[in-house]
Amino acid sequence: MPLKLRQGQVWKLGDEFIRIVDLARLEVGYKLMKNLETGEGSHHRSSKKDFCRLLKSATLLAPRSRATASTRSVPLS
Repeated sequence: MPLKLRQGQVWKLGDEFIRIVDLARLEVGYKLMKNLETGEGSHHRSSKKDFCRLLKSATLLAPRSRATASTRSVPLS
């Protein structure tokens, strides 16, 4: 099953993290970080083909749940 790349996805590659910042038709902008908490890292651009090769040995992390989504109230009918 092919995996869809989406802006904001975070991948773990060894001891580093990769976050997709900009997703275009043929190019990907991503940030390479050592620590997710600080968010410090360097920005890179790559072709989608090369980026997918980079992710072959990486693991997709589950998205963080938003606090607002869990506290949002829905009116009952």
